[in-house]
Amino acid sequence: MNKSHFFAVDLGATSGRTILGTIQSGSIELREINRFPNKIIEADGHFYWDFQALYHSILEGLKKIADEKIVISSIGIDTWGVDFVCFDSKGKMLANPFCYRDPHTEGAQEAFFTQIPRDRVYQKTGIQFMNFNSLFQLAAMRAHKSETLAQAYKILFMPDALSYMLTGKMVTEYTIASTSQMLDAAKQGFDAELLKAVGLTENNFGGFVFPGEVVGTLSDEVQKITGLGAIPVIAVAGHDTGSAVAAVPASETNFAYLSSGTWSLMGIETNAPVINDESFALNFTNEGGVEGTIRFLKNICGMWLLERCRSEWGAEATENAYPKLIADAMAADAFVSFINPDAPDFANPASMVKSIQEYCRRTSQPVPETKAAITRCIFESLALRYRQVLDSLNKFAPAPISILHVIGGGSKNAMLNQFTANALGIPVAAGPMEATAIGNIMIQAKTAGLYDGISDMRKSIQQSVELNWFEPQNSEEWEVQYGRFEQLTMDN
Repeated sequence: MNKSHFFAVDLGATSGRTILGTIQSGSIELREINRFPNKIIEADGHFYWDFQALYHSILEGLKKIADEKIVISSIGIDTWGVDFVCFDSKGKMLANPFCYRDPHTEGAQEAFFTQIPRDRVYQKTGIQFMNFNSLFQLAAMRAHKSETLAQAYKILFMPDALSYMLTGKMVTEYTIASTSQMLDAAKQGFDAELLKAVGLTENNFGGFVFPGEVVGTLSDEVQKITGLGAIPVIAVAGHDTGSAVAAVPASETNFAYLSSGTWSLMGIETNAPVINDESFALNFTNEGGVEGTIRFLKNICGMWLLERCRSEWGAEATENAYPKLIADAMAADAFVSFINPDAPDFANPASMVKSIQEYCRRTSQPVPETKAAITRCIFESLALRYRQVLDSLNKFAPAPISILHVIGGGSKNAMLNQFTANALGIPVAAGPMEATAIGNIMIQAKTAGLYDGISDMRKSIQQSVELNWFEPQNSEEWEVQYGRFEQLTMDN
């Protein structure tokens, strides 16, 4: 069977990379072409993304493909959710986009709910309430009389803005738009009332496309820059979690997934939105998936906690590398202190280490002083938070969840995965680490006619990756500690 090559752009909140995916005889191989930082620019008291730097890094990856004379079938782009870029009527970028961690959205939710009540917003969108959702970013920009918003002709979410730079075509991809809290979950399109509340209409966005549709081909300018031809750009699941979930190597139906990275996204796959009083009370989200599926999930603060601690300790130092921190944490005392990973304290503190210590002090727990103690506190707290979310998911799942698939970078964290199996009391299957890139590539391959659908894609992934399995251990002690965690996080 001939080889087919696909080019995936995968951008996370801390770094990005381009990847060449090669499919032959139903098996997939990945090769990283280039990797680059995704730096937050701090200016005038705000946080922005360096959009042009991301775009030029993608061009560098495409140049390398051209230099190697590799014939790629298509290109697909996925990124983190909610953030967007504003363009003027001539198609020029007006300003670098806000980073979702920018504080300008503080109080934006409460102000917005004076126009449209909170419960009505949820009934329409089914999206988890978070300060940085696109709806509240736009509301904040409007309240602050943003010149960028006032001049905006088109607003494009991050993967759509990058595909526009490559093709000159402006689109709105469904899965990334579903993170915005501006879509009608049932109709899978923008809600006019919500848009009107932030002074916009559907005309301010690109035309709707769904995973697998062709956006366009590389523009003449990009062809000249890169040395490539008129390569198609495919709308994959533009939200990175959407692409990752498409790559879950599940053969069973009663599974939950945990996309583990800077953020942890834990949920189940459903055929329709789950929007009711209980999902509203528990603040669960209904995000778009591939082939009409819904990703019913909860956003949980993930490895952001340790990443920030490592940056304070000196991430480049050998003693602060993950293997060393994890080994030391394994040797540290168990169940000393817990934190609620989703407490506002940890959203974007000046010092993550001090915030963790202050949280423990405030909740009358022993204060972790060493790197090992802090790392162990983070991992145990994340595992117990996953248990809390799994208990809630089981209220909505059609059958009891019997296995958790951990995908993404966290699938390689054996300590956290074992803790998670212990806390949940069910097996954990870890892998693939490159789920997002694999999902991105598989959707392109499906468009090229290599696969019939998501079940066919998942069978191929099962044949291509090796999973690591973790069985529950010390379940009784973890059950006791879960009760303590529940009590602690009730008011914190």
